[in-house]
Amino acid sequence: MNKKQIFSGFIISILMIIFAIVQSNRNYKLGLFLISGLAIGYLMQRSRFGFAGGIRKLYVTGESSLTKALLFLFSISLIVTAAIHYGAHVNGAEVAYRASEGVKIIPGTQSVYPVNLATVFGGILFGIGMMLGGGCASGTLTDAGEGEARALIVLLFFITGSLWGAHDMPWWKSTPIYTWNKSVYLPDVFGYMGAISVSLLGFLGIYIFTKKYENKRKRENTYIPLEYDSWQQELPETNEYKFFSKETYHKFFVKRWSFYTGAVLLMIMFEVILLTTGKNWGVTSTFVEWGAWLYQSLGIVDVSNWPYFADKMKTINAGFINDPGSMRNLGIIIGALISPLLAGHFSFKRGFKLRDIIF
Repeated sequence: MNKKQIFSGFIISILMIIFAIVQSNRNYKLGLFLISGLAIGYLMQRSRFGFAGGIRKLYVTGESSLTKALLFLFSISLIVTAAIHYGAHVNGAEVAYRASEGVKIIPGTQSVYPVNLATVFGGILFGIGMMLGGGCASGTLTDAGEGEARALIVLLFFITGSLWGAHDMPWWKSTPIYTWNKSVYLPDVFGYMGAISVSLLGFLGIYIFTKKYENKRKRENTYIPLEYDSWQQELPETNEYKFFSKETYHKFFVKRWSFYTGAVLLMIMFEVILLTTGKNWGVTSTFVEWGAWLYQSLGIVDVSNWPYFADKMKTINAGFINDPGSMRNLGIIIGALISPLLAGHFSFKRGFKLRDIIF
């Protein structure tokens, strides 16, 4: 256990709390988004929770604990979110895409976008990118914070690709893969209880497939069980309990959290964000703004006349430090840094080759 790292972890934590207070005094959203980002980054790193990992680990090792924890996360988040949506609905709120001016919006329904072929093709490409890059958007931020050099490269291309997509958006919107679309809000089709039931049945189907695949890998002797490093495991109980002890510190700041602990805490953060902002948690939309700030500062592009940024120039002109979404993403990175520092086991990892950058 590196005591210098532990000291650094506490110093960074204190500085981030002070920064959050300063930001809150300027705009409460800035501090709120920063704190929520710090919490998400910390808990994702502490529990080694990741969305892309639920697929990658299952395929590479045959071990399904993260996949099952993801299904658990989706299930409990679905139930709580449905309750929030229903509560808003009975009080007169409407789904965002059909709400008229002055009508309250059901929290989070701003994310009900039209389903089209672009959704399908984009999902496939994003899935391939997640596997090659080693993580989704939140996973990339978490990996960057915990010292994965590969994640910094992925993040740069994530930002660049997002800006490129924003530039080409008018053309994409004119093509059939974008124009053939339909917005679907499941409670409109099945009712709220029906939407919950249909979704849970879908998760159950994935769970059954996951268990069968895991058992198949065990029969083929290609199954690799999940193993923690020794320093992440529970310390033996002592005969006499002392609050100020190595054992207590290990339990509070070092011991690895289970995937299910991570799932429950992430669900809580999702719902806190939904209730305090009225919107779902998102990461990638902010990358477009980061790309605009980066490449404009380098004199490579001028986004002021891009159609995509027509209603976003106020955010671009305000800058990084005044953007709530950027504060949350920054918080995820710093939170993921604080976790291994407080554990005294931070390391910068350069385990990649030139071909990894290319692919």
